[in-house]
Amino acid sequence: MKILLITTAFMPLLLFAQEKFDGDTYKTSAGTLKISFIGHGTLMFELDKLVIHVDPVMRETDYSKMPKADLILVTHHHGDHLDMMAINNIRKAETRIIMTPKCCEMLENQGKIEIVRNGDKINFGDILIEAIPAYNIVHKRPSGDVFHIKGEGNGYVLQFGDTRVLVAGDTENIPEIKNLKDIDIAFLPMNLPYTMTPEMVADAARAFRPGVLYPYHYGNTDTRKLVELLKEEKDIEVRILKKK
Repeated sequence: MKILLITTAFMPLLLFAQEKFDGDTYKTSAGTLKISFIGHGTLMFELDKLVIHVDPVMRETDYSKMPKADLILVTHHHGDHLDMMAINNIRKAETRIIMTPKCCEMLENQGKIEIVRNGDKINFGDILIEAIPAYNIVHKRPSGDVFHIKGEGNGYVLQFGDTRVLVAGDTENIPEIKNLKDIDIAFLPMNLPYTMTPEMVADAARAFRPGVLYPYHYGNTDTRKLVELLKEEKDIEVRILKKK
């Protein structure tokens, strides 16, 4: 499916009183989808009046000044993705908070939180959300353990009407990623030693062929290398969102 990019530079809302974030806006059959790259592995989606935060952490911005959340998705338990101070700054009484079992093991008395495992599907209003695996095979710690263990982390596929968006979480180019279908917009992590090399991102993208590919969680990785690797793939548009 061809998706319609409305803007190439997202003009932030007045709600962003202190900071501006790079992003894009898309037309979907469910409404206008605004995507903001807060930094590192942290994103925000807005669909009309709904606000969805992904992996909100205070190290990326002051969440006391951010829009309140209708939904919060946390991919895994590492401190650059799970931050209860950020969550508590944007949660409302009715906010749904989705986490992995491993996240919940590390928290006590934090209010209502929903556990979602690899393979689970949930509905948030008309938005279908599927949790998919996110893990390492190749990259390991000096101890020999992988940085991200299979079953502990989630990626998420969010379906906004006719538009499917992948937020892969911290993962490599695992079979579960490469076997995805009909992804319109994809966020794939790209930094060593924790997630993917540019070559791994390109390999995954060639397999499931998203219409638009955003590398994120890219640290100091040279994003130009990914652009070069995929320059012949005319049906995959690589877009680089800038860190603030």
